[in-house]
Parts: sequence; C-alpha cells; structure tokens
Amino acid sequence: MSTSQFPASVPGTVRIDRSDVGRRVSVRRLEAALDCATGRPVFRDVIGVLTSWDEYELVVIGRDRTESRIPVDRLVAGKPVPPFPARRGELPAASPTELQRLAAGSWPALEREQLGDWTLRAAAGFTKRANSVQALGDPGLPLPEALAAVRAWYAARALPALVEVTSPGTDPALAALLDGLEQLTRAHLQTAPLAPLARPVPGAELVRLATAADEGWLALYHLTAGSPQMLLAARQLLHGGPSVWFAQVPGEAGGEPLAIGRCVIDGPWAHFSAVEVSPAARRRGLATAVMSALAARAAEEGARAGYLQVEADNDGALALYDRLGFTTSHTYHYVRLPQA
Repeated sequence: MSTSQFPASVPGTVRIDRSDVGRRVSVRRLEAALDCATGRPVFRDVIGVLTSWDEYELVVIGRDRTESRIPVDRLVAGKPVPPFPARRGELPAASPTELQRLAAGSWPALEREQLGDWTLRAAAGFTKRANSVQALGDPGLPLPEALAAVRAWYAARALPALVEVTSPGTDPALAALLDGLEQLTRAHLQTAPLAPLARPVPGAELVRLATAADEGWLALYHLTAGSPQMLLAARQLLHGGPSVWFAQVPGEAGGEPLAIGRCVIDGPWAHFSAVEVSPAARRRGLATAVMSALAARAAEEGARAGYLQVEADNDGALALYDRLGFTTSHTYHYVRLPQA
C-alpha cells in the first residue's frame, strides 16, 4: 500500500500483505493527521501476531492479548519481526496434582460438576481427558458411595464411567479399590523449560498462528467423523482455555495444512497439544517448527515452562519430546467402572 495519501513527513513503508497473516509483525498506524499542539502527525506502533486482514482493517494481537484493529487506510508502515526472545528460567514448582488440574483447564470439558474435590467431566465422548472424573483429593463421601455417584452421573449421559488415576497423586486407598478393573490409555505428563523450545529453528518461519482453528486445521486433526454432538463438543473444547493459539504450516493453496499444533497459555505454563504432521510431510522438522512458534508466542505472553500429555505407547512422539528437552513429571491412566 502506498503512503502517499499521508503527509510527507510520515516515515516507513508497508512490507507486509495478507500472506503474512499468522506471523509476528510490527505495524505503525496513523492516529491523527495532526497533533493540535505540535502540528505533527500522531502515530502508534503495535507489535504482535497479525491475525486477520480484509479490505477494511487488519487485526494484531499483542503480548497482553490486546486486540488492535487498524483501518487499512491508516496503515503507515509494517514489517515481519523475529519471534519473541524467550528468557531462561527455572521451571515453576508444581506437583502432579497441580499439573493435572492445570491440564484439565487447558482441555476444558463442556460439562463439569464437583463431587467434593473430584471433578466430573463430560464432552459428548470427545477424548477420555474430557469424559472422566478427575479423582484428586477428597470426594466428600466414602469411596464406594463416591464411585456409585460417578457411575450414575455418567450413565445419565450415556457415557462410560472412567476414573482418571494419577501416579503419584491419586489417594492410595482409591487406587487399591480400583485395582483389578479394566485399565485404559496409560500416558505421561511431561514438562520442559520454555526458552530452549522457543529458539528459532528451520521451518519456523513457515508457521502461521491464529486464535481459531480453521477447517484445514480441524481436518488434519481428524475431526471429520463422529456424531454431530461430538464434533460440536470437540470444536468448543479445542477453543476453550485461558489463552488459546493454533499453529499450522500451510500446504498448497486450498489444501490441507502440512502440520498443526495447539497451545494454551495459563500464567507461567504453556500446554502443548494436537501436534500433527501430514504423512507426506514427515521427517522435515515441521513438528519442531510448530512447537518453536507456539513456544515463542507463549513466552511473549509471560510463560516460562511447557507441558504436554502423551500416550505411553506413542514412541515417535516420545522420541520427539525427548529431543526437545521434555521429561516425565508423572503418569496417569483411566479405569473403567463396571456398570451398575
């Protein structure tokens, strides 16, 4: 865009266009043609992720999640800028119980109900994490009565009654009571400092960030099958959390992305999930590039550490996260309660 419509003293050139949506940029907008006191133009500079650009305005989200809407005819200068330089620091202290509860907030079930300290969660069957009782602390009832209440709650929703068992973290008396029942999906919760993750890597410049998942992102995440209720629940869940960002490496025009990922930032912690690479694009470092771009954004919002949940039999993902510096805090699994 030309700046010739502004006064000759306006500095800068526009070096971005709509293809830069999803990148970190620095832009300058004209606030007022002239300042009454000085007689000079008034400008405002904004740094953040360019999240949209149409014929009327562009939107930039800054590090504090402030949304700046800039009319196209007031854009004076703009350019892509490097990722935010993450600062090194120690991992925040957090117990397995605290991390599991933090993870539940970053993967929020649509329906939640407390049973004492326990949290009953349901989301039309989309993932065990969102359709199980997080049995941490005291349910406020004798354990057999609490488990009977859990069975009844899930039966009313036509869902299996699953109990999330965290080790360490779950009451040993409850673990003993559940011993011998059907176990499902053993997983690790892993943590890592954020600064090494946020270092620029080859391919990170290809990653585009957004605050909403588009159809291409959802397709690569395999959200194309299931009941209408489950698909709706999945979309709502994926967009839930304190500060949610979606990443993708675009494919051919109109085609499926080459890689995707999701990050939820909650204070000093960033929760990584849904990191997927198209089979045709694997072994190019795209998963690492997606993690790097998301980590840089999380660092810009003040996070200092990352965590993720990965199934124990996913050898490829475990190898990737080991290379990125993640270590296991604790494990967890699910137990299916017998029907009443």
